[in-house]
Amino acid sequence: MPRSMKTLTRLLAVFFLAGLVSACLQGEEFQRGYILDEEALAKVRPGMTAEQVLETMGTPSTVSTVGNQSWYYVSQKSRQRFAFQKPEVIEQRVTAIYFTPQLRVQRTALYGIEDGRIFDFISRTTPTGGAEQSFLANLFRGVGGLLPRL
Repeated sequence: MPRSMKTLTRLLAVFFLAGLVSACLQGEEFQRGYILDEEALAKVRPGMTAEQVLETMGTPSTVSTVGNQSWYYVSQKSRQRFAFQKPEVIEQRVTAIYFTPQLRVQRTALYGIEDGRIFDFISRTTPTGGAEQSFLANLFRGVGGLLPRL
């Protein structure tokens, strides 16, 4: 094989391998939750009823637990570079619609990933108010309450 042919073969092999590696580094993107329709959100005005908002925006991702006075439409985009890695959140949007006690729109708000914590779509636990305490801390506090004071 002539020298120029060997060089060409090596060069093609390098380009082929570089193409394979770059394809692996691209990763995969996932879209979860509500896909916001800007036109639908623009139609939501203060004073609209909850039923009108439901017709315009669709079912919310979640609602406030007290009084049903806040509706949240949550979306999240994440990227996973390799199959064995945990996905990284690259974009998060929460559209909040706040209602009056009469269930009329009071205001709307948009929150992004920079506005707070990353929303966990797959959490199987319910967060509670107050400080996070371990089982042993609660146990010792309970035992300490039974001991006589000096």
